[in-house]
Amino acid sequence: MVRDKEIHYRSHAEIKRFQEERLVEELRYLQSNSKFYRTMFEKHGIDIAKIRRIEDLQTLPVTTKEDLQLHNADFICVPQNEIIDYVTTSGTLGNPVTFALTSGDLDRLAYNEACSFSVCGCTSQDILQLMTTIDRRFMAGLAYFMGARELGCGVVRVGNGIPELQWDTIKRIKPTACIVVPSFLLNLIDYAEANGINLHDCSLKKAICIGEALRTSEGVLTALGARITQRWPELELFSTYASTEMQSSFTECACHNGGHVPADLIIVEFLDNENKPVPAGVPGEVTVTTIGVRGMPLLRFKTGDICIHYDEPCRCGRNTVRLSSVLGRKGQMIKFKGTTLYPPALFDILDNIPEIENYIVEVYTNSIETDQVQIKIGSKNHSEEFVKQIKDIFRSKVRVAPDVVFEASEIIARIQRPPVGRKVVKFIDLRNV
Repeated sequence: MVRDKEIHYRSHAEIKRFQEERLVEELRYLQSNSKFYRTMFEKHGIDIAKIRRIEDLQTLPVTTKEDLQLHNADFICVPQNEIIDYVTTSGTLGNPVTFALTSGDLDRLAYNEACSFSVCGCTSQDILQLMTTIDRRFMAGLAYFMGARELGCGVVRVGNGIPELQWDTIKRIKPTACIVVPSFLLNLIDYAEANGINLHDCSLKKAICIGEALRTSEGVLTALGARITQRWPELELFSTYASTEMQSSFTECACHNGGHVPADLIIVEFLDNENKPVPAGVPGEVTVTTIGVRGMPLLRFKTGDICIHYDEPCRCGRNTVRLSSVLGRKGQMIKFKGTTLYPPALFDILDNIPEIENYIVEVYTNSIETDQVQIKIGSKNHSEEFVKQIKDIFRSKVRVAPDVVFEASEIIARIQRPPVGRKVVKFIDLRNV
């Protein structure tokens, strides 16, 4: 596999030329080794020799999550004895999909994550505290560990949860950075304040955050990001975006103005509902073609994630395309009283109301067969006045107000963190149940 650690700093023309050379190689590999894509090419009469430019990708069909679910095994391109690791997707929008990785894919994963950490400013002098799971068929946890090793960092595999153990590790080993779901940082702050721990004088200086938005598409901190920063100003927060399917990650630099595309590992398009490319600054569905994956490579895979992309050079000197935080999942779009909403916009409102301890957003089909939104809230304040306040805030922010019901915080906490889950559950879609 051809790699270029300095590709971020190449010109747009050089980056495009590099990717087009790799694209030709990837198409040949798929033609020879992928049952799914060989069938696709034959069905649509596609001559891969004519696909030589990034723009030519638009002549090819897209790959969907349903394709992966229905034809999972047909995507595997290697014999079983070449598969080293099996992982699954989280199944956020449907049945989980199994991914098979070769030894080379694991090397690629380690390289990707080492580059990702480097974009955040990490070096071999850092010690990373891993606050996410490394088991449960989870690709990311393994990637973080291997990436830290590739970069030469020390790494402490603490896993998720257990604030007491996290702080004991910080005290004993003095890590300089952590990989964490950002809402868990609030739990760490609460534990420190309740137990006399001076978090402002601890060794942690960076938090590489996954799974939750820290900044809006305008680069402004979300309510969650602002709460963490206000309470722990010494900790610099870095957003990342990744998925099992793409086997790559997009990471913020110190300028905090979008995640940089690892252009030597992936080709990214941004498509509208008709699968046409959208211009920079316009929301589009992230659609990826992997470079260098050998177990289960993907061609024009639609992730379901809606982002805004930016083409202009970053202040850090990098020239690669950058992505905003995920605005929402296409499959999770809500059409509520004529207004289009995505769950992250609702989360940001709820995270900014201090009296709300935790919550679950539910959407279901009502009696007139339109979307209805109900929010279950954990709070000590159950007054009608508080309900009115919450609804007024929603109307001022998104023009519509959901139904509000109160639930015990302990019950919501159990729903948010199911025993076999890997992600915090804040959104439940009951429309197709």
